[in-house]
Amino acid sequence: MTQSSVILTLLGPDRPGLVRILAELVAAHSGTWRESRMARLAGQFAGIVQVGIAAGEIDGLAAALDGLQDQGLKVTLHSGAAEPPWALHAILLLEVVGHDRPGIVRDFTQALWNCGVNIEELTTDVLSGSFSGEPMFRAEARLRAPSYEAAAAIRAALEPLGNELMVDIKPAD
Repeated sequence: MTQSSVILTLLGPDRPGLVRILAELVAAHSGTWRESRMARLAGQFAGIVQVGIAAGEIDGLAAALDGLQDQGLKVTLHSGAAEPPWALHAILLLEVVGHDRPGIVRDFTQALWNCGVNIEELTTDVLSGSFSGEPMFRAEARLRAPSYEAAAAIRAALEPLGNELMVDIKPAD
């Protein structure tokens, strides 16, 4: 039987057992848990999950997920899509570290966009600098670039953002 791909987005106050509850509902509707990204941010649990499921089970899963609102968890179901034509391009891993300042995410994502790069995953945080104690911004990203040679263009595009910005770009393994 052919499976459809659905994407679940979830948000609610964090507490033990949220992933277990979601996994039970997916399994109860014969779904397969394919990929997920989840995190706790400011006391909230946020996540995105790709589920493989038979088309005939989608409505039942959607109804079951609606029932989670009573437990404070909002889950939205979206239809998955086929991979876009640019999905076959090179995968690069990017790490950026620099002094935190307003607009830093806007600036480095604009530079990536100018290079024709798609951000597939992005994780950011602000840490205390090891020597100065000043806030240091750190980003790790998984990029889909036109080619592996795009790494040089990305590095050049990020250079004007500041001398203190350290950039590491490498092909994904």
